[in-house]
Amino acid sequence: MTRIVYAAAMSFDGYIAGPEHDMQWLTPHFAPNPDADDLMHRAGSLLVGRTTYGSDDPNAGTDAEGPFGGRWHGLQVVLTHRVPDEPVEGVEFYDDLDRALARAREAAGDKDVEILGADIARQCLERGLVDEIVMLVVPVLLGDGVRMFHEAGGHEIRLKQTRAAQSGAGALLAYEVVR
Repeated sequence: MTRIVYAAAMSFDGYIAGPEHDMQWLTPHFAPNPDADDLMHRAGSLLVGRTTYGSDDPNAGTDAEGPFGGRWHGLQVVLTHRVPDEPVEGVEFYDDLDRALARAREAAGDKDVEILGADIARQCLERGLVDEIVMLVVPVLLGDGVRMFHEAGGHEIRLKQTRAAQSGAGALLAYEVVR
């Protein structure tokens, strides 16, 4: 069964990107990580917010450019109000969350749909669509930027911890959304 998973690397103070969506903060923390590899291998497609899709890639211009350090080769489904005129290989753009999610589920098959981006995650959480939340907590304080949970939908969302482990220099925390 396809599950919807919100996964992100997060600073200790709760940010997934620095000011103006800067992702360079992650660069000094890149290292082989079996937990990140597991997330990638469990994913059959990515459901990505437009801001995240167009944001600063700390690996731009290198072999590691793109999701999962350039190792992602599946479909990215991007939710946007501004669908580009030109197609992008491996990327489909939608202006409707239901259609975007349906396409991401179809592409994922029996694997997970992984959400990338705080705003699209918020929209999915508000609608009760998220099955699991996975955080790779990085040992750094950013002090400002894009929070992993800017708004969780204005209501309590109960979670059940399914995993807590050291992951590289940080920690991996995984929670099932309780329905």
